[in-house]
Amino acid sequence: MHYLPTDPPETVGWKLAAVNLSDLAAKGAVPVGCMLNYALSGDSGWDAAFLQGLSEALTRYAMPLLGGDTVAMPAGAPRSYGLTAIGRAASPPRRSGARAGDALWVTGTIGDAGRGLEIARGGEGPPDLLERYRRPSPRLAEGIALAPLVHAMMDVSDGLLLDAGRMAKASRLAVTIDIGALPLHPVVQGWLDAATAGDDYELLFALAEGVVPPVAATRIGAFAPGAGISLTERGAPVPLPRRLGYLHHV
Repeated sequence: MHYLPTDPPETVGWKLAAVNLSDLAAKGAVPVGCMLNYALSGDSGWDAAFLQGLSEALTRYAMPLLGGDTVAMPAGAPRSYGLTAIGRAASPPRRSGARAGDALWVTGTIGDAGRGLEIARGGEGPPDLLERYRRPSPRLAEGIALAPLVHAMMDVSDGLLLDAGRMAKASRLAVTIDIGALPLHPVVQGWLDAATAGDDYELLFALAEGVVPPVAATRIGAFAPGAGISLTERGAPVPLPRRLGYLHHV
């Protein structure tokens, strides 16, 4: 989970729950409960606000806290917490199930959280984009509706291009994305930053050609035999950017 030291603690608590709920959404799962590991920071006000935000998210998405572990840290020690979400799904889709000829779709708009991060760092922009970064909305209802129909599904956490490439690689296919089709917020200018920013937590999924998804979504590309990711605009090839998204380094 990504956040800034200046983010309000209640939004950090919300986001910790939301990003894990997004993993359940990508499997078409219904939340059952969660386990929380939390290191008390020594700042009772910060801890209380964090737990309030966490509670709001758990209540909003009906995911009860089942247990976990709490420890006290020395004053000034780094904050540490982790949450494991548990869900139930009849037939959870994998990211590796896309088939040649499938269309690639995405819910919502992309790049919102990336722009929200810029606002959180002191930039200007509408409050709804700041909220998209600080309080993401896991697409649980959409995931449940899509799960019986899709061949593959995952959430967009590290950037649309990077995650689409991961789906293609796992499925042993090539994927082509039409950058002109990417759904963008009206104030998000240019596809590049939007398609490589993370933290959107929208659903990326593969559907058989001709199948219309039962949720609001945009068709942005297609899978074919081969390997790798390619971009087009109005049918013409577009060079891949050097950076496709956020890479986690150990």
